[in-house]
Amino acid sequence: MTDTDAQTIVTRNDEDRRYEVHVDGVLAGFTVFRADARGRLHFPHTEVDPALRGRGLAQTVVREAMADAARRGETVVPHCPVVAKYLREHEVPGLTVEWPDQPHPE
Repeated sequence: MTDTDAQTIVTRNDEDRRYEVHVDGVLAGFTVFRADARGRLHFPHTEVDPALRGRGLAQTVVREAMADAARRGETVVPHCPVVAKYLREHEVPGLTVEWPDQPHPE
C-alpha cells in the first residue's frame, strides 16, 4: 500500500483535549488544545509518530483543527511552533487568531 492509498482522518477528541490524525485507523499524531477562562483555545503542542513523519500529517491535523475551530466560531491562541507556522502561511476563513506575547513552552 502506498501513502496515497492510506485513509487519513482527523477527529476532535474533547475528552483528551486534542485533535487527532489517524492513518488507516491508527493514531498517527495530534495537536493539543486547552480552553482558557475566556473560552479561547490555546494550542501548545503538536506531535506525530516518528515512524510516520514526512507525510505532512502535522500540517493535516493542524489544518483540520483550525478549520473546525473556525466553523465553531472559536478563537485560537497559537503557542505551538507548528500551529503558528501554519497560521502565518495559510489563511483560515472565519478564524479569529490572538497571537501570544510570549511563546508557550511545550
